[in-house]
Amino acid sequence: DGTELTAKPKRSFYAARDLYKYRHQYPNFKDLRYQNDLCNLRFYKNKIPFKPDGVYIEEVLNKWKGDYEKLEHNHTYIQWLFPLREQGLNFYAKELTTYEIEEFKKTKEAIRRFLLAYKMMLEFFGIKLIDKTGNVARAANWKERFQHLNESQHNYLRITRILKSLGELGYESFKSPLVKFILREALVEDTIPNIKQSALEYFVYTIRDRRERRKLLRFAQQHYTPSEHFIWGPPRKQKSEGSKTNKKPASPISIPNSHISKHKKPKEPKNTSASGSSAGKTTEEKKIELTKNGEENYQDEQEMNCDAVRQNSEKNSDTDTSQLSKSEEIHDTSDRKEDASHSKKDNENLNNDCGSHPGTIEKDLCNTENSSNNTSADLQDNLDKDTLSGGTTTKTKDELK
Repeated sequence: DGTELTAKPKRSFYAARDLYKYRHQYPNFKDLRYQNDLCNLRFYKNKIPFKPDGVYIEEVLNKWKGDYEKLEHNHTYIQWLFPLREQGLNFYAKELTTYEIEEFKKTKEAIRRFLLAYKMMLEFFGIKLIDKTGNVARAANWKERFQHLNESQHNYLRITRILKSLGELGYESFKSPLVKFILREALVEDTIPNIKQSALEYFVYTIRDRRERRKLLRFAQQHYTPSEHFIWGPPRKQKSEGSKTNKKPASPISIPNSHISKHKKPKEPKNTSASGSSAGKTTEEKKIELTKNGEENYQDEQEMNCDAVRQNSEKNSDTDTSQLSKSEEIHDTSDRKEDASHSKKDNENLNNDCGSHPGTIEKDLCNTENSSNNTSADLQDNLDKDTLSGGTTTKTKDELK
């Protein structure tokens, strides 16, 4: 018995699906199963009785009011007093239609009787309607009726139908005060504790306004005991946000960005190329003077590759190769951006001057990041190509100027 009392409640899949359809995909049927004869509106106009009992609305409001035994044990009138766009237990009652709802809202006589029926059922539950905005409070007979409501759980289905019907017939604003009152009596006052499960599963989720639902759920969370067993809404949202923050550092997009940010600095490739050229200029640098930024960066890359190959034979080869790999990564990223902005004419000039396309050098640099031996071999090949292409560079010097 102790384990059953402390068992954590579970969400009802049926309730969640049913109320989601009510809020978003109403009605629950595609085609009408009957002709639009406005039977619900005619019943509220006191023109036809409800079936199968054959009682008119005026008799229900006048003679059934206060007769709690009849209201408790009769199960056919509630579908007529609070119609919905879905089939209930009374198959003689017919579903509402959109046209009938519009006509119902225009009929003052029907609206007046509908509010009287709502007050009658509230009194049956031990609640009274205070004002026209839908605020409610305890009725004079609340102790007796609350005790009965706490034991007769089939009335919880009636409350759900009443809340749905209020929203269908233009009284959506009446829902939140009633649900707030029931939650307070169930969680704070502990007068009807058995109703709290239905209130959180059904009553709250009949409200279409998301903000109002969240307010009610926050109120329920503050007063729900034990607090760790509250499974409706906010705790699940906090867990999902925590999981998102944990996943952010491991996202595939942030890894390359953080990798590049460690090595990439503004105008660093140009500074490194300038320092390499100040050490000593070769004959190829004097022959080729390009005016465009993309061509200058390409020439600087070739110069650094030549310097790196010459420095591999020195004692500090390990540190030089590490610096070279960093510069390769920097130029690789800068060349990809610059090649996208260059025109076709610039690419043709680079082919004539250097005898190779920048795209092939980029592929070589990408392929040589895995091993240092392959890196030195590819850089040597690029150096050979540069020396072989010196003749063509001399021929096209005047054209480029």
